[in-house]
Amino acid sequence: MSENTPSPYGSTPGGQPGPYGQPDPYPQGAYGQPGVPSYPGGGPEDPNAYGQQPTGMPPLANWGWRALSYLVDFVIILVPYLIVRWVAGVLLSYLVALVVTVLFSYMEGTTGQTPGKKVVGTRTLREADGQVLGFGLALGRRLLHILDAVPCYLGFLWPAWDKKKQTFADKIVSSVVIKP
Repeated sequence: MSENTPSPYGSTPGGQPGPYGQPDPYPQGAYGQPGVPSYPGGGPEDPNAYGQQPTGMPPLANWGWRALSYLVDFVIILVPYLIVRWVAGVLLSYLVALVVTVLFSYMEGTTGQTPGKKVVGTRTLREADGQVLGFGLALGRRLLHILDAVPCYLGFLWPAWDKKKQTFADKIVSSVVIKP
């Protein structure tokens, strides 16, 4: 038998032929060889499994930072709303609330931040790719916060124990709030 001729008995570890007539002590085939059972090797797992944030995404904002940014936004909205309501009446104050909602949605959709988020240092981004939401998703998210209020405001508290720290509206539009 020459060196290049395979042995009819298989090969031994290290590629050296065994003594004539001895069977191969390691009978398993090569990796991926048909007819030979393979065992799971534990390849790479999904980096987003078990509610973890996507790779490269800054840390998620905790409930306290989110509540503080909401409080700052609330005060910014409340002051002009009350002044207009006192001076011009209820109808015009609703118009101010509508304008502020559209304006805040535009700001959050293009920069990821409302004035309150800018003060606190948080930002709203798409969960899938870490980009800003865009005006449509930001407006939808703002309007969907109605669902957060329906079950006794439970949706606003949800980020306190949720793995992804999301409100119900965040889950629907697939957004996260981060604090770099």
